[in-house]
Amino acid sequence: MTAMELFPGYFAPLGVGAVPFEEIAKYSGLDFLQRIIDGKYPAPPIGARLNFGLSEVGEGRAVFRGLPGKRHLNPLGAVHGGWAATLLDSALACAVHTTMAKGEAYTTAEFKVNLTRPITPKTGEVVCEGRVIHRGRTLAVSEATLTDKHGKLLAFGTETCSIFPLERLNGGR
Repeated sequence: MTAMELFPGYFAPLGVGAVPFEEIAKYSGLDFLQRIIDGKYPAPPIGARLNFGLSEVGEGRAVFRGLPGKRHLNPLGAVHGGWAATLLDSALACAVHTTMAKGEAYTTAEFKVNLTRPITPKTGEVVCEGRVIHRGRTLAVSEATLTDKHGKLLAFGTETCSIFPLERLNGGR
C-alpha cells in the first residue's frame, strides 16, 4: 500500500482500504482506532473521497479533522449538508467504537444532524469531536460538534448505536 494525503497535511501512511475481519477481532475498539491513527492500518476509503480523517481517540471520544472543498458543493455553491452529516456520523460512531470491548461491535441505529452555519471551501479545516453520553449493554448514545478553526459551531448531532457480538459482522447470526 502507498501513503496517501487525505487533505493537505493529513497523511494515511498505508493509504486507504478495509482492515481484514481477523485483525479487527484482535483489539478493543479504542486500540483498533488508535492503530489507524498510528498508521498501522489503512485509513477508511471514505476519508479520501471526502477529505477527512480520524486524528484523536480516547475512551468515549473521537476527533476527526476535515477540509471541505469544491468537489463537495451543492448546486447553490455551499458544501452539501451530506458532507457535514458524514463527518458527524463518523465522529459519533467512532466515539462509541472506543467503548467496544474485544469481541463487541456496533452499528448506527439512528442519527440526527443540525446544520447551524453554511460551510464553504473558504471555511478551511474543520474539527468534529464526538463524545459518548451513555453506554449500556445493547445501546450507546453519542453527541458531536463540528466547528471551524475559530471554534464557531457549524453543525452538531446525536446518534444511537446498537451493540452486538462482533461475529455477527462476519456472517454469523
